[in-house]
Amino acid sequence: MGKRVLLIEDEPNIIEAIRFILSRDGWSVVTHADGSTALEAIRTQAPDVIILDAMLPNRSGFEILQDIRARAETQDIPVMMLTARGQQKDRDMAERYGANRFMTKPFSNAEVLDVMRELAPI
Repeated sequence: MGKRVLLIEDEPNIIEAIRFILSRDGWSVVTHADGSTALEAIRTQAPDVIILDAMLPNRSGFEILQDIRARAETQDIPVMMLTARGQQKDRDMAERYGANRFMTKPFSNAEVLDVMRELAPI
């Protein structure tokens, strides 16, 4: 199987769409939906890339991103932030906290594939 992505997202339709897009391209997709346990999921899954929703139950994606970048074992994992809010302040915050890419919902299938291939070529 190809590269491993951890999708941290709580919207079932988004989860299924991204899983479908990436699985067809050879990615192994693991999902997680709770912000409070996301760091543990990252530790146990050891993904090549993380897709991280900005708004999650129990903890924001921005807080999780700060923790990812603060830990030696996760600081180099590429992270694509995904959000329904495309405001400039959200983009700025994602960049400040260390996101490699930022994508708004809705997204195109081609855009998701291009970004994932850029972050971790298969």
